[in-house]
Amino acid sequence: MSARTVPDDERRARLAARHAIHPAHRAADPVEAARSVVVLHSTEPATVHLSVHARVDGVTREQVVAALETERSLVKQLAMRRTLFVFPRDLLPAAWGSASARTAGSERARLRKDLLAAGVATDPEEWLLAAEAEVLDALAAAPEGLTMTELRAAVPTIDVRADLGPSQLNPGRFLTELGARARVVRGANTSHWRVFRPRWRTTSSWLGEVPAPLSSAQGYAELVRRWLARFGPGTETDLVWWLGATKGAVRAALAEVGAVEVSLESGAPAYLLPDDVEPVDPVEPWAALLPVLDPTVMGWKERAFHLGEHGPALFDRNGNAGTTAWWDGRVVGCWVQDDDATVAVRLLEDVPAAGREALRREAARLTAWLAGERVGTVYPSPAMRCDPGDLTYPVLRA
Repeated sequence: MSARTVPDDERRARLAARHAIHPAHRAADPVEAARSVVVLHSTEPATVHLSVHARVDGVTREQVVAALETERSLVKQLAMRRTLFVFPRDLLPAAWGSASARTAGSERARLRKDLLAAGVATDPEEWLLAAEAEVLDALAAAPEGLTMTELRAAVPTIDVRADLGPSQLNPGRFLTELGARARVVRGANTSHWRVFRPRWRTTSSWLGEVPAPLSSAQGYAELVRRWLARFGPGTETDLVWWLGATKGAVRAALAEVGAVEVSLESGAPAYLLPDDVEPVDPVEPWAALLPVLDPTVMGWKERAFHLGEHGPALFDRNGNAGTTAWWDGRVVGCWVQDDDATVAVRLLEDVPAAGREALRREAARLTAWLAGERVGTVYPSPAMRCDPGDLTYPVLRA
């Protein structure tokens, strides 16, 4: 029996509902919003809040902060592709044993090499072990945690800086490696919601009882299971990229979860979970405005089914997505804020009248939520940077 073909329209209907960005399928709270896309990107702190806002009606910034800092049901963790994500708390053991462990291993190897090259230590591993002990002791003595500035003062050992050409040796790298290994965690933010300056905590002081990491194979299998439930059907290439893992690890995880092969409209082989192979119902047309690095935009390596030919206009040279405007399952442009902080949608293709009106409503919704606050980014796309007068289609304003 040949594999079922999943048309692009169905893929777009799946993401609309499962990613909680369709108005009829929104999430109930920040944790459910994170689960809808497995994890939230947190490279830029504002992305977390804006991704949740896009998926939860009526959510407040205080509710997002509560999930991160009071309930601690969402936790920041360095994992796939050396990227900082916000994880639902129950998914942490899977990441710790797989993607985070892989990142930690490469980080530690780089640190050993750079410590030696900078002349800081003749035995880099011994130096790292001693520095780790000092950091953990300092954090244990500070129940509310320490900022980076406070930690550098408390542990001068890690206040090491060197310019090594392609890399920089600095205190943040030691915390990055400890965080990837789940020895420390980013705690309460001491700054504005758009700027993340955390107090570092030991993982046990922040989470209480710390569960054991899963094995590497178990961890990758759980991550693949959740990714397929939200992003499937997806290709092996998609999963290798998203996980930052090897083909061997991905193939073993696909076998472990019993993934079923299907065909995409392009003819490429892809995978679904065994209980998710039946066609899904179409959804009503919808609009959404997603922030820089939103998981829905970044979730696949092969994005043509929703991105079309707009990649060069909406991604920077390093593959980072800027803001995106969506109509009926496809990216049709981006959004920016005017000088008065009003959200304006910049179209890259023709959109029907119903779509333009729906995008205006989303722009008004986002403008009201931002309440005059402007959100900057270090990842502006070419479409975000261009002169609006150079655009082919009229700008839509809230």
